[in-house]
Amino acid sequence: MADARTSNARPPVLAAGVVVVRRREGHWNYLCLRAYRNWDFPKGLVAIGEKPLDAALREVREETGLTALAFRWGSAFAETAPYGPRKVARYYLAESPAGVVSLPPSPALGRAEHHEYRWVTPAQAEELLPPRLKPILAWARARLDQAGAT
Repeated sequence: MADARTSNARPPVLAAGVVVVRRREGHWNYLCLRAYRNWDFPKGLVAIGEKPLDAALREVREETGLTALAFRWGSAFAETAPYGPRKVARYYLAESPAGVVSLPPSPALGRAEHHEYRWVTPAQAEELLPPRLKPILAWARARLDQAGAT
């Protein structure tokens, strides 16, 4: 017999995004987006029937206008601990070798989802990002370090 606490449990809501990096002056910089006072990497909800990686690519395109991403480190991902109302965010790591970031309006909102973007150093990302994203940043930094990058 199933435990009553687990039989009614619903799976967490999945969001997917990308830790987007770009080389600047020989070092990796991270693309961070701000909505109100909250900083994050580009991400959004995975639609029913959508693959998480496809959702992550869609969200980067919708939120930043960037379309050319290089998944030099493969399709590995890291997930946040659950937060908010049963939400988990999955992040992939990709390079954006070129392209201008824009903050286009969301058709659903009638305005841009984010107020600002910044390409930041790892130390700056550590300062901007909330505690739930520190393990994601550490994961991305470790992947870059394993590849022999600084």
